[in-house]
Amino acid sequence: MSDTLHANTRLAVSSDLCDLSALTLLDLQRKKEVSAVDILNSHLSRIEAVNPQVNALVTIADESALRNRAAEIDAQWARGVWQGPLHGLPVSQKDLTATRGVRTTFGSKAFARHIPEHSALIARRCDAAGALMIGKSNTPEFGAGSHTFNEVFGVTRNPWDLSKSAGGSSGGAAASVACGMNPLACGSDMGGSLRNPAAWNAVVGLRPSPGRVPRAPDPNGWATLGVDGPMARNVADTALLLSAIAGPSGETATEITEPGSRFAQPLQRDFRGTRVAMSVQLAGLAVDPEIQRTVQAQAAVFESMGCEVEFADPDLGDAEDVFRIERAWMIGSLVDRLDAEARAQLKPEIEAECRLHRSLSAADLGDMFARKTALFERMRRFMDNHAYYVLPATQMLPFDADLRWPTEFMGTHYDSYIDWMRICWHLSSTESPVLAMPCGFSVSGLPIGLQIAGRFRDDWGLLQFGHAYEAAAAHRTIRPPLIGEHR
Repeated sequence: MSDTLHANTRLAVSSDLCDLSALTLLDLQRKKEVSAVDILNSHLSRIEAVNPQVNALVTIADESALRNRAAEIDAQWARGVWQGPLHGLPVSQKDLTATRGVRTTFGSKAFARHIPEHSALIARRCDAAGALMIGKSNTPEFGAGSHTFNEVFGVTRNPWDLSKSAGGSSGGAAASVACGMNPLACGSDMGGSLRNPAAWNAVVGLRPSPGRVPRAPDPNGWATLGVDGPMARNVADTALLLSAIAGPSGETATEITEPGSRFAQPLQRDFRGTRVAMSVQLAGLAVDPEIQRTVQAQAAVFESMGCEVEFADPDLGDAEDVFRIERAWMIGSLVDRLDAEARAQLKPEIEAECRLHRSLSAADLGDMFARKTALFERMRRFMDNHAYYVLPATQMLPFDADLRWPTEFMGTHYDSYIDWMRICWHLSSTESPVLAMPCGFSVSGLPIGLQIAGRFRDDWGLLQFGHAYEAAAAHRTIRPPLIGEHR
C-alpha cells in the first residue's frame, strides 16, 4: 500500500467503516485498501461508544484474541490466501448459540457462568468462512419472547428510541446491526424472533426454510419450528451471511442438501408479471393503522416492479393451535432436560409453556401434526397462485422497554407474552421462508417493517424478490439517532 493511499485510507478508517455494507468491506479488503484489523478496530470503537446505551452485545469476545485473529487474516491475504466469504467481517452470535470458550448464558440465571467447550455448527461455519466472532447478542431467557430482556443482562433498548423495546428474541442482534457494531449477525426464529426485531430496528432478517441452516447440536433434531438465520442492513448482505451458514452438514437429519454457495450469486432478477398477494391485517388481529397504511403503500412499489398485486390471504386456520402446541412441546422438551435447580430459576412465561407441555398427550401431538400438515397444504396451494405473500411484520410499533409484554392493544386483551405477535407466528408453522425488511417510519420516527413469505424452500427467489423491492423502494438510508444525523 503506497504512503499516499495509506494516509487517505487512514482518514476513512474511523467509525464510518461501521456504516459500510459487508460486501463493501469485503471489496475494500480485496483491494487492500482496508485491513481486517482496521475493520475490527472501528467496530470495537463503535461498540465502546454505543453499546452501553442499547445493551445489544452482552459478552464481547477477548479483544486480544480478536486482534490476533484479524492480524492473521491480513497476513494470510498478504500471501494471497483469502479466508472465505466472510473474510475479516465482524459477526455476532446470539446468546442462545454455543460458542467455544465464550460465555453463553441462554439469557438464564441458571447458566450465567456457562462457557461451552464446543461451538454450535452455525458458529463453526462463520469461523471457517473467515468471520471475526465479535460478541454474543442479548436474548430473552431461552429465546422465549419478542422483547429482549433477562435477569442476567437486563433489557436491550431500541436505538431509534432508547425508551422502547428492540423486539426479540434476536433483539440484541438487530440492535447491534442497526448501530453498526457488526455488519452481520446470526439469530434464530421460532415465532418471529428474526422478523420482529428486524422490523423494529430497520434492518433485514430472514427466517429460512427449516433445514436450510442445519441446527447442530439440537436435542430435538426432528422439530422444524425453530430455525437459525441471518440478519444484516440490506438483503445482499443477508444473502452473503446465508451463503456461509447454509448447506448440508451431515450432522442433522432434516437438512436441505442444496449448497449454501448459491446464495453468494448475484440477486438481480426481473419480476415483471409476478403475482404478489398482500395483506395489511390478518383476520381478527389488531394492527396499528399507521403500520397498515405504510405496508399498503408498498403495493405501488411492487406494481412499479411490474408485479400483479392482489389483496388476499391464505387460509391460516389452525395456525393458532398448531403453533402453541408445537412451541410448548419444543420448550417443554428442552426444560425437561434441566435439573431441578435450573428449572426453579426460570421465568414464569417459560413455566407456562411447560404446563401446557405436561398437559399434552400423544394423541394431542398426533392431532397437532396432522393439522400442521393440512395448514402446509393450504399454504402451498395459495402460493401456487402467488409467488410471494406480503404483510406487516408486526402488529404494533415498539412499546415501552420497561414492560414485560403488552397486555392490551387497540381494545384487544392479551393473556400471553406471545399473543401480541400473532402476525408473525401464524406464518411460522407453514414451513415457508419469510423475509422481514424495512418499509418506512412512523410519524414519531419509529421503524416499520413488512414480511414477505416465499414458496416452499424458495429462499433464493425470496431473497431476489426482497433485493428487487429494496432497489425499487429506494427508502432513504437513515442511521439511528444515537449514531448520527440522517445521511
